[in-house]
Amino acid sequence: MTGILLQPPPPASASYIGRFAPSPSGPLHFGSLVTALASYLDAKAHQGRWLVRMEDLDPPREQPGAADSILRSLDTHGLHWDGEVLYQSQRVDVYQAQLDTLIQAGLAYPCNCSRQRLQNLGGSYDGHCRLHPPASHTAIAWRLKLYDLPYGFALPETIGFTDVIQGVQAQGLRIAAGDQILKRRDGFYAYQLAVVVDDIAQGITHIIRGADLLAVTGRQIAFFLLLGQPAPTFGHLPLALQPNGQKLSKQNQAPALVDTQAAQNLWQALHFLGQNPPVDLRTSHCEELLSWAVAHWQRTAIHGLGHCHKPE
Repeated sequence: MTGILLQPPPPASASYIGRFAPSPSGPLHFGSLVTALASYLDAKAHQGRWLVRMEDLDPPREQPGAADSILRSLDTHGLHWDGEVLYQSQRVDVYQAQLDTLIQAGLAYPCNCSRQRLQNLGGSYDGHCRLHPPASHTAIAWRLKLYDLPYGFALPETIGFTDVIQGVQAQGLRIAAGDQILKRRDGFYAYQLAVVVDDIAQGITHIIRGADLLAVTGRQIAFFLLLGQPAPTFGHLPLALQPNGQKLSKQNQAPALVDTQAAQNLWQALHFLGQNPPVDLRTSHCEELLSWAVAHWQRTAIHGLGHCHKPE
């Protein structure tokens, strides 16, 4: 199959299910609050459910106690989730079963390319191990095929979709992405496998997340298609930046939210998202602020914001 596939949105009758999926590598910070708040408001403004999933599949990067700290911060800020929290660390058997199915279907193959070789490729895998399978005794990763697929499977060269915040997008699978990792050489399951499997299992219809993940969206949509499932509707938010221009993130030592200032944190996040919250709500309670925000939520106010500095 060639050309561009435009991913249609879910039917209007479909129930909205959104989610926030942090990794427990540190406490909640302002950038992650922006994402949590936007995904919560988008769900509640559409009379939907809002789920929380803990992406705890990378123990070397995780911080003891961070998962509980994140949940406490969400609760303190009035961002109460629906249902039980899903922990990816409890679902490794599900991921392995899906990987086994992909291997049997000829959609996944082993790879032993070094980190240095992958860095030299500049971000798009060249399919080396398709043509040069690694020896059986070496440590291997597993990759998902996104082009030149086995008989019975087909994907377009380019995935097109409408991002509800960033607009129309088109992403090439072979040149822009290359075959993606499903399971790493160290034995840990990769984000790209777990996130799609879990989104399907939880019936996620809408994903509002940071713009740093926009570049992987096309390959995730392709994975949904290979599994015979409709992809969610995506929306990618501007990133909160530190004064030095770096993304606010746990990796960059972004300061943790001060939970005792929850209402002020929410007001600043709403302001960052272009929602123009009234000044007199800046000192209100979280519940009052969130009630106003749900009633006045506008995705279109976020358009054109780009990457912004965190308000002081």
